[in-house]
Amino acid sequence: MTLYTYSFQEKRRDLSDILSTVIKNEPRFISCFKRVADATQQKHEWLEDQIAGRSVTVQASEENTVTLSAADVAKLKIGTLLVIKDDSALFRVEQIAAANRVTLSKVAANGSATTAPAANAVMNIVSTPIGEGSATGEGEETSHLSATAYNCTQIFRKDIIITGSALAINVAGNVDNQLNRQTNFALGELSRDLNRVALFGRRAENTAGNRGETGGLYFFTADSDLKINANGKLIDSFMVNDGAQAVLGEGGVPTQILCSPGQARVLSNEYKNRLQIVRSDDARGAYVAVIINESNGSTMTIMADPDMPDTEAWVNDVNGFGLSNLHGRAISDQDATPKGFDGVKRMALGELTLEFKNAHQRLCRLYGLKPSAQALTELRSAE
Repeated sequence: MTLYTYSFQEKRRDLSDILSTVIKNEPRFISCFKRVADATQQKHEWLEDQIAGRSVTVQASEENTVTLSAADVAKLKIGTLLVIKDDSALFRVEQIAAANRVTLSKVAANGSATTAPAANAVMNIVSTPIGEGSATGEGEETSHLSATAYNCTQIFRKDIIITGSALAINVAGNVDNQLNRQTNFALGELSRDLNRVALFGRRAENTAGNRGETGGLYFFTADSDLKINANGKLIDSFMVNDGAQAVLGEGGVPTQILCSPGQARVLSNEYKNRLQIVRSDDARGAYVAVIINESNGSTMTIMADPDMPDTEAWVNDVNGFGLSNLHGRAISDQDATPKGFDGVKRMALGELTLEFKNAHQRLCRLYGLKPSAQALTELRSAE
């Protein structure tokens, strides 16, 4: 027999929209993850985006012929124009031969005396001029990479309990009001759990002896080359822009600096006379500031997350982040009150995962920073 009744007792409520609102209003990393298409299985796969692609690296050079990787050769066509990074001379692809060998010709000096690219040189693709009446296959190809990445879904459950004594005291109003209030608390707690998963979670597939777990930022970048050792120095604009340049070089668009609140204060100190504070629907954080990316003139948002390790920071392109619910398993709540229980129980349950598209190209780790407390003490003494 049920001792207490309320208006939505026999109803299953979809809480995914409410959770999305709670997440957006939390000054945390998880607020950067936009809703994407539902996952259709517990091992959720996606195609990596083609974002790099506008440069090639010379492996070997002999007169006017260079050797490239197979992936770089696939970016070129006869007639493609290139320039060497930090040089103005313009080169044209004349022939693409076996063994990934490409013949180049210098078509414009542009004030440069360089006659051919050297080994290990990076060449940026300028364009591929196309003739009139071009046919299918003659254009530059833009498509997904053939490689895929994946993450695993994780089940989250919060049990919402209101005892009979709490209901009798009636501090928060009737049963409906108290349940809604406790549900909001539970979703707030869930959003903080999700935030830590987004940062530190490990990827683990669901098996008979293992629960499914969702991998996070550190998991997906464990073997990435995009990292900068600060060697115990203060975080500053030079270091941040080095990270931004690394992301740009891989084809990403850096839009965020993720760090601890202490490191946000250290970085903000450099900009304190010209800091623009933003608190709006599209920029959130315990400390949020918009600064100029010196590499391309665009802006980057500083997001200070209390869960971030104090001696680390990240320069991120957030366009690769996504939150995907397992189809039919979005967060929802339903009555779970056992017979004879002195109170009311509801169960909030959902299964979801996170996407980190092109993590090795969009995310640059800054590690080994001077602890913020020490850095702030030094800055204060210097003033």
